[in-house]
Amino acid sequence: MQNEEKKDEGFGRRDFLKSAVAGGAVAAAATAAVTVPQGAQAQPAGNGPAPGYAFLNLDEAAFVEALVDHMVPADQLSPKGTDMGLAIFIDRALAGGWGKGDRLYMQGPWKPGVPSQGYQLPLTPAELYRAGIAATNAHCMKTYSKSFDRLDATQRQEVLLGLSSAKITFADGLPVRVFWSTVYQTVIEGMFSDPIYGGNRDKAGWKMIGFPGVIANHAQNIIKYRDKKLPPNFVGIADMS
Repeated sequence: MQNEEKKDEGFGRRDFLKSAVAGGAVAAAATAAVTVPQGAQAQPAGNGPAPGYAFLNLDEAAFVEALVDHMVPADQLSPKGTDMGLAIFIDRALAGGWGKGDRLYMQGPWKPGVPSQGYQLPLTPAELYRAGIAATNAHCMKTYSKSFDRLDATQRQEVLLGLSSAKITFADGLPVRVFWSTVYQTVIEGMFSDPIYGGNRDKAGWKMIGFPGVIANHAQNIIKYRDKKLPPNFVGIADMS
């Protein structure tokens, strides 16, 4: 009975990663014209970054931690998202070159794009993340009178499904699907990237899927381990230095 209750309480959260793929996979293609929302620029809001974070402020850190723990709950397969370092990975990504849009063309014109044109926003990924978190929290306050991190599991599930399906809409023209695609991408990357980037702590993501790590990049091992079980040791970049 206890196991059944625990399963019900989880509301199939791990299955959410699978069900959200359809919404996330096409999100980057669904770009639209958008103005830069007020306060979206990539300066830490409030009193600056939360303790231990380089980019996320207190409210944003609470959102991201609640998000990754809901999408990746602790179970027999893996630790919860924060214990896997997913919030740290996301924060570092937003604070770094990717978050700052170092390799993005950011001079416009800002017009609706087609799928083959990729990212078409006047926001850097960090600005998009910041604006999307604020917009999502605004939706949560309007709908539930609480910010996302204070919602219960059922309410969080409703919000995330609303984002992935674009049933939730944002003011200022901020495209929900693009925001969700970016969030989903960073969660998955944090789960399976090399631990040197802050996520996949203790190589938990690799252990979950049986990925050996850096060793898999060696062409000679394709022949060496063909039709054989890979060694149980998981090798990261730091292990090779």
